[in-house]
Amino acid sequence: MMNNEQNKEVHAEAAAEAVETAAEPVETMADYEAELEASFKRVREGDILTGTVISVEDDRVVLDLKYYAEGIISREDLSNDPEFQMKEEIHPGDEITATVVKTDDGQGNIVLSKKEANDILAWDKLRQMMEDRTVVKVKIAEIVKSGAVAYLEGIRAFIPASKLAAEYVENLEEWNGKTIEVTVITADEEEKRLVLSGKEVAREKLAAENKKKVAKCQVGAVVEGTVETLKDYGAFVTLENGLTGLLHISQISNQRIKHPGVVLKEGQTVNVKILSTDNGKISLSMKAIEAAEEPEEVFDYKESGEAMTGLGALLKGLKL
Repeated sequence: MMNNEQNKEVHAEAAAEAVETAAEPVETMADYEAELEASFKRVREGDILTGTVISVEDDRVVLDLKYYAEGIISREDLSNDPEFQMKEEIHPGDEITATVVKTDDGQGNIVLSKKEANDILAWDKLRQMMEDRTVVKVKIAEIVKSGAVAYLEGIRAFIPASKLAAEYVENLEEWNGKTIEVTVITADEEEKRLVLSGKEVAREKLAAENKKKVAKCQVGAVVEGTVETLKDYGAFVTLENGLTGLLHISQISNQRIKHPGVVLKEGQTVNVKILSTDNGKISLSMKAIEAAEEPEEVFDYKESGEAMTGLGALLKGLKL
């Protein structure tokens, strides 16, 4: 028989075991519900599945599909983009959506194609980009007649030469391999026609930069500029900061002139005064500088207060 001390020790050990058992999580069927459901799901060719990347190998990507079999995507079935770098753009933990090509590759794996899934899902995404005017970066893959080719969401896209930059691009070859920001302007799934434009994005950025420069222009400052073009109504002058301002014909000279070409010529360097920067537009004047440089008429007064330019002085020397 156990004495009181032994009974106490037995009860203490039992209590400790009970606490330890209660602290351990109890696994139930609910914890495996998702895995069980996935294992019973039948996968068919043409299904679109999403899996998590387990590994990126030299010639394929392996996916965890929450299924009894793993998914395999070969390098050739990942993207239509010839510049696609598998190991740089795909990493373990990434999620990939792909179409089932084969339910068994002979080794118990499911063969998938991300390219086929892209063809199905990408157009919806591209149309949404077009509606939202989403700005994205693309790399120009090749130069073709009258434009350039890039890939967006795995789809081959065309960028017209007139839509490549803020201004028309004459030498397209200089743009080959460049990465630019674009928006989607046409996404026609039926015609498989995807058209991008970098023009609007480039112009918006240029306008924002110009706005900052204009804000730094001081009204009243005299600056140097170059006459770029002559118009009937005035001349456009490019200033030292790269901005262009309008020198209106009425602000070219103190004398009235019929055309800016009477005084100015293209390429000529001139000094101009900044009159205004309202609404982001720079107004210039040469006349204001001339007026400031004209000497003021000085009147010589005697101590008595009589001016030397009195009537007698004006008539002096005249023969009547």
